[in-house]
Amino acid sequence: MIDTRTAPYAALLLRLGLGALFLAHAGLKFFVFTPAGTAKFFGSLGLPPELAYLTIAVETVGAIALILGLWTRVAAVVLIPILLGAIVTVHGPAGFFFTNPKGGWEYLALWIVALGAQALIGAGAYALDNLRGSATSASLQGSLSA
Repeated sequence: MIDTRTAPYAALLLRLGLGALFLAHAGLKFFVFTPAGTAKFFGSLGLPPELAYLTIAVETVGAIALILGLWTRVAAVVLIPILLGAIVTVHGPAGFFFTNPKGGWEYLALWIVALGAQALIGAGAYALDNLRGSATSASLQGSLSA
């Protein structure tokens, strides 16, 4: 049984945690590795270097969307392919455990599961999605009663 009194706050906590993690991940690519360095790394993996810029942008926008609770379900689903790509290109060959040399895919798999859970449960408390939903519901009710 789901406790409907606390579930919105659990979704909020998950949403904020995932958003902060993706913001940090994008920040690492932007501030530490630099976009050009990240593009060079993507190229060394056989990927189009331009994909690095798209990845940084999607991680940043997705992180902000999660933190704000705006299009939460969509943001969670859109971020999953980035992690799948990281598993296939970098972490998969290192094995399962993240403590393996070059880091395995264990942590990324957990991150994917958490994003899937967020997509299923929605934004939770203190989300802009809730305001959009309320405004949409109010305008729909207003037009129906007119």
